Amino acid sequence: MEILKRRDFIKSTAVVSGGIALNASSISSVFAAGSDVIKVALIGCGGRGTGAAVDALSSGQNVKLVALADVFRDNLDAAYNNLSKRHADKMDIPESRKYVGFDAYKQAIKDADVVLLVTPPGFRPQHFEEAVRQGKHIFMEKSVAVDAPGVRRVLAAAKIAEQKKLNVVVGLQRRFQQNYREGIQRIHEGAIGDIVAGQVYWNSGGVWVRPRTPGQTEMEYQMRNWYYFNWLCGDHIVEQHVHNIDVANWIKGKYPVSIQGVGSRAHRVGKDYGEIYDNFSIEMTYDDGSVVSSQCCHFEGSHNRVDETFQGTKGRIYLSAGGRAILWDAKGNEIYNHDPKGNPNPYRQEHVELFEAIAKGEYKFNNAEYGAYSSLAGVIGRLACYTGKVIKWEDALKSEVDLMPAQLNWDANPKVLPDASGLYTVAVPGINTGLYI
Repeated sequence: MEILKRRDFIKSTAVVSGGIALNASSISSVFAAGSDVIKVALIGCGGRGTGAAVDALSSGQNVKLVALADVFRDNLDAAYNNLSKRHADKMDIPESRKYVGFDAYKQAIKDADVVLLVTPPGFRPQHFEEAVRQGKHIFMEKSVAVDAPGVRRVLAAAKIAEQKKLNVVVGLQRRFQQNYREGIQRIHEGAIGDIVAGQVYWNSGGVWVRPRTPGQTEMEYQMRNWYYFNWLCGDHIVEQHVHNIDVANWIKGKYPVSIQGVGSRAHRVGKDYGEIYDNFSIEMTYDDGSVVSSQCCHFEGSHNRVDETFQGTKGRIYLSAGGRAILWDAKGNEIYNHDPKGNPNPYRQEHVELFEAIAKGEYKFNNAEYGAYSSLAGVIGRLACYTGKVIKWEDALKSEVDLMPAQLNWDANPKVLPDASGLYTVAVPGINTGLYI
């Protein structure tokens, strides 16, 4: 299960990726002839997409935003107005390059050198494929897939991106956060020995709810409330807790061989919460027998915790998104304490490093592989809790359960629909497991 060995798997999955054929023969030309301007397109104009665009435009390079795409015109207009107030001098977006609809991403991608893929995660595999097919450099938010077919599509496209020398950065920003880099480098250098156990957390009060409005089709309702439907979000263990799961995989230098766990829908139980759980607790077992425990919940008014801690044969480490990295030896003596003051903003740093590489004509990043595998670990965690079963990594990776609707238009129905009372089917471990595996 070593990370490097995973590269061999991409070759075997390319032919069964479930996606379109990608032409591996071409190498992307970064800039328009005679210009050093890096043209950027934003795909997905919600709050996170707007934030990603701000970070790209603040990267320190000669960047210009030239196209916007979203399924909702109001999202696009809000992003345009917001960005125009902050970076009017770095925007060149006439009405003809404001694209709306399910296929809008294809048009926006063609206008740019670099694309920011920041829609709900369920769309990431097809958008990533298209960006690679068109030969563009890519920033894509986590998670990169919500099911195994999507993971395989991303892995196959990642291989083509490597052949085309396309830089790909995934928004697992802890990988670009200085305290994580410093602390984990010391782990890999042996500062606390072999990692034998760990605990990772994202316990918080949950996220927004957008009530159903008169006249909405089911497709629009679910798209507006994407966080509560697995075909769009993957549940919060995939969409949010993936950050902490990825830290575990990064520290271990490998991926779990199996995952088991428990979860439920304890408090957020009404019609507004779709089909997802509000809590998960899983155990990720690695091939050396070590186990990393994971917790995530959306409980309003409860204790918040978002951090990671790991135990090694010669000491332990504590890490947090707030900027801490503290290492102790086996006797409890502090051996490293990272000062969080002055750390670069990791969201911004992702774009600083990506656009610097592009401006220099360097091929430096392909984060898609670890983004896909950490997303898969979250998917497996969801499946383990939904079904009450121990899920093996290799079995999950072969799964053909595809959550994406058969058609994408406003009158089409997603695969999960409400009953007569407006409630959605929710997983019950040991009972309706056939819906999920």
